[in-house]
Amino acid sequence: MPHHRRTRTPRGGLRRASVAAVLATVAAGLSAASISAPAVADGEGVPALRLVTLTGPGTSAGGAGAAGLLARQDAVLARVGNPATTYRWTTALNGFAAPLTPEQVAAIEADPEVESVEVNEVRAMTGRRGTALASGQVGQPRATGGAGVVIGVVDSGLAPESPLFAGVPGLGRAPQDFSGTCQEGEEWPASTCNRKVVASGWWVAGFGEDRVRSSEHLSPRDAVGHGTQVASVAAGNAGVSVRMQGRTVGRFGGIAPQARIAAYKACWGAPDPGDDGCATADLVSAIDRATADGVDVLNLAVAGPPGTDTVERALLGAAEADIVVVAAAGNDGREQYAAHDSPWVTTVGASLGSTWQGRVSVAGGPTLTGASRSRRTSGPVRLVLGSDVAATGARRRDAAQCRPGSLDAARTAGRAIYCERGGIGRIDKSDAVARADGVAMVLGNVRPGQPVDDFHAVPTVHLDASDAARLTRWVRTHDRTTIRMSGIAPSPAAGRTAAWSPPGDPRAGLVKPDVVAVGDGVLGAVPGDRGWALFSGSSAATARVSGAAALLRSRHDWRAPVVRSVLATTAVPLGSDSALRQGAGRAGADVRGARLALVVGTSRYREALEAGSWSDLNLSSVMVRGTGTVTRRVTNLGSRAEYFSAQAFGFTRHQVRVAPLAARLSPGESATFRVTVTGPGTPGGVDDGWIRWRGARGSVTRIPVAITR
Repeated sequence: MPHHRRTRTPRGGLRRASVAAVLATVAAGLSAASISAPAVADGEGVPALRLVTLTGPGTSAGGAGAAGLLARQDAVLARVGNPATTYRWTTALNGFAAPLTPEQVAAIEADPEVESVEVNEVRAMTGRRGTALASGQVGQPRATGGAGVVIGVVDSGLAPESPLFAGVPGLGRAPQDFSGTCQEGEEWPASTCNRKVVASGWWVAGFGEDRVRSSEHLSPRDAVGHGTQVASVAAGNAGVSVRMQGRTVGRFGGIAPQARIAAYKACWGAPDPGDDGCATADLVSAIDRATADGVDVLNLAVAGPPGTDTVERALLGAAEADIVVVAAAGNDGREQYAAHDSPWVTTVGASLGSTWQGRVSVAGGPTLTGASRSRRTSGPVRLVLGSDVAATGARRRDAAQCRPGSLDAARTAGRAIYCERGGIGRIDKSDAVARADGVAMVLGNVRPGQPVDDFHAVPTVHLDASDAARLTRWVRTHDRTTIRMSGIAPSPAAGRTAAWSPPGDPRAGLVKPDVVAVGDGVLGAVPGDRGWALFSGSSAATARVSGAAALLRSRHDWRAPVVRSVLATTAVPLGSDSALRQGAGRAGADVRGARLALVVGTSRYREALEAGSWSDLNLSSVMVRGTGTVTRRVTNLGSRAEYFSAQAFGFTRHQVRVAPLAARLSPGESATFRVTVTGPGTPGGVDDGWIRWRGARGSVTRIPVAITR
């Protein structure tokens, strides 16, 4: 049927093309993991590393072979004096990276063989480290799923010693169409790869070897922790014990625990953590390698600017190789639109999840509820304000915020400490309480804000500003305050997109993000002795969706565009959030009931890019500027003929009709339908709603529609 994945032979061709490109690079005396090049020019004619993309696709689109692409690149280079190249790309795209003078840049930009020239730049990873675990409880992970699938993680590397990445029995069938190898490096011998971690690579020339922090490794080994967290959430082994303070508090497993991992390190730690990031030249090299290796799912938890730049063109090449490309929308939603606004990328925003709760019961006084991961009861115990137990020489303000070294252990031992939020990290406060022999902490907001259910070094309840003020007034007006702390049932999912998750651009012509997933307080593995930490950001959400994509690829013989569609059309809408905030809604890991898909022919992406419009693509979402009619096509993925009926709903300022309202589809059969928007709508923001197809056997397929002006 037309939605099946393609056979193994074309990917074999990609592998041969990649080998040819690598040999050409080696013959030129270049090492993809050891060359350091300046990231930016100094304005005085000094060469700066540039990314040059030639017209036409790489070998992943089934066009010219690698030798022909290299010959075209050589011709372009010869016309500007044959500068040495840092990277050569022939699979995901046709291009190279090289240090170029401004004069060479001008000449190359005028070359008709060249599509674009961009300066190499460093982009931020989209995860934010939360706490190192010390207490808490872990939920029930999935035991199986993802067998035979490889997730390529382009990130900061991997900490292979974690049991989440061990080559354990029970991983199921091996990948059948994958040719990745294990690239060595510091503290990463070839034997590091196993049945779980099936390939590795690293690229640092774009970032600059002289710019990495001293604790980094010139290898796939992760020093930052971001890549390890992402890989663990997407595909960490099932049934791994989470141990804290010498005790087991639960078991962990990734979304697709039987999936294999290919770790492609293109993100690095700098001496100043604020400078950590991923150079675009390194990212494109990693994407090119992952495409040639034949991963099934590609995870990129790195944001970027809107538009089709070199990274986005490389991701197009990956999509043309039948890879499900999943990328993060970013974390700067108050200032930027969602990154990766291309139709060949499943762009993932972040939603809020459930908040674990705890209760502070004051003897003879109020009972207050806040956020807490601690499940055990503490107390009765005396509560003191941090500001009242400052250590000798410490400022009361520092003690109020429970800064390290500010508390007097003689007066905090065996007591619960009230700490104000702010100044330092929340978890640093509970660490300071623990070091001062305190046994519990109440953390209070001093201004409006959401309490957070972190994992803390001592049992902790985090109160909002109102309850925190109420508690401190009680302590100050009573000679002795005794409390009992206990865990209670978690609150239901917040049911909305995180405020920091970027919305889509209403002028872009397509709905972004495609989906959202839980992206706050997600547990994952990290390097080092602690082993576990929470992290937040669209990185965490992207990892979850990559795992869900791996589940689908493992269960079904579906091509990548079908998987992309099913991830979106089975998502669950989040309350009243706009389609440009949530896309199709929260993507789930269990989509067994999928019956319809909106399939895009792989070649259509490039055709639409060259035409400068996404309007004719059969996307799993609809954007209409003002009024008009949009056509889409649904395909029956099921094994039986079935009736499906359509309905438009949720719109407030426009009339939206769908026709036809019903279709009977045999297995593999498609039907075209039209969405017509009339108005005029009243002035305002985005008017959005849904087209819902219901199957006679109970399936529901939702297609978000955004009407912009």
